[in-house]
Amino acid sequence: MTKHLQTIALVFAFALASSVIVRTQDKPAPPAPKPAPANVTPLKVSVVVARFQGEKKLSSLPYTLSVNAGSHATLRMGAKVPVMMITAKSPVEGVPMVGPIQYQDVGTSIDCSVSTAQDDGRFKLEITIDDSSVYGDTPTTTDNKPAAGNPSFRSFRASDSMVLRDGQTAQFTTATDKVSGEIVKVDVTLTVVK
Repeated sequence: MTKHLQTIALVFAFALASSVIVRTQDKPAPPAPKPAPANVTPLKVSVVVARFQGEKKLSSLPYTLSVNAGSHATLRMGAKVPVMMITAKSPVEGVPMVGPIQYQDVGTSIDCSVSTAQDDGRFKLEITIDDSSVYGDTPTTTDNKPAAGNPSFRSFRASDSMVLRDGQTAQFTTATDKVSGEIVKVDVTLTVVK
């Protein structure tokens, strides 16, 4: 009988140990510790597109992008301008027949990527600026006569990188419009937001 009780006790101990092992395996693993948040440096990038006729300033258009160091910001601003198409065939001799209307995008697009701060506190900016607008009635024919009613579209695109520190302004690019003679200057300012 003692041997029988020993066998029952051994089976009971084995069953109890097995249920403890199963319960231990059913428990979910403790969550992994969250990584410490990286230091985020908020920045403000100001882009000013100015147009000059000689020394006279014609316009100055400011744009501001908020971006964290180590990331990218995009700005899109513009409109669609209707452009009347003229077909080649006309029922009346010498009178052009108006065709469908197409739309041309005009406006400003800015893409800006900023690196994390370098050891000396400067940031590397990768900037692409795409700016287009309508001339209106401007000399577009070979004899320099205005092509009345026919809009002309001008475009300006620049892409480059520059290195700036907090509060620094630098000229990104300068270009001259070959039709109007206007000079386009783009200045960029970087500010660390505190």
